[in-house]
Amino acid sequence: MKPIEIYTSPLCGFCHSAKRLLKQKGVSFSEINVLAQPKRKQEMMKRANGRHTVPQIFIGKTHVGGCDDLYDLHNDGKLDALLAD
Repeated sequence: MKPIEIYTSPLCGFCHSAKRLLKQKGVSFSEINVLAQPKRKQEMMKRANGRHTVPQIFIGKTHVGGCDDLYDLHNDGKLDALLAD
């Protein structure tokens, strides 16, 4: 399984939704709380090509984007392939 990183905030409903989908898929992920670790937000923005909203999701070296992007991949049947080794 590829490593999954998700930049989040505990106040963000989209973050909770994205994490819920990943948990339903049975995959583990590293969560980076940008509210608790504000210095990591600059890192997120650099990795996400300037996007500043959470969540920002990375699967392996692929920047998926936010919650809607993750669900689009899932609904299009492309998420499982991206998660696979």
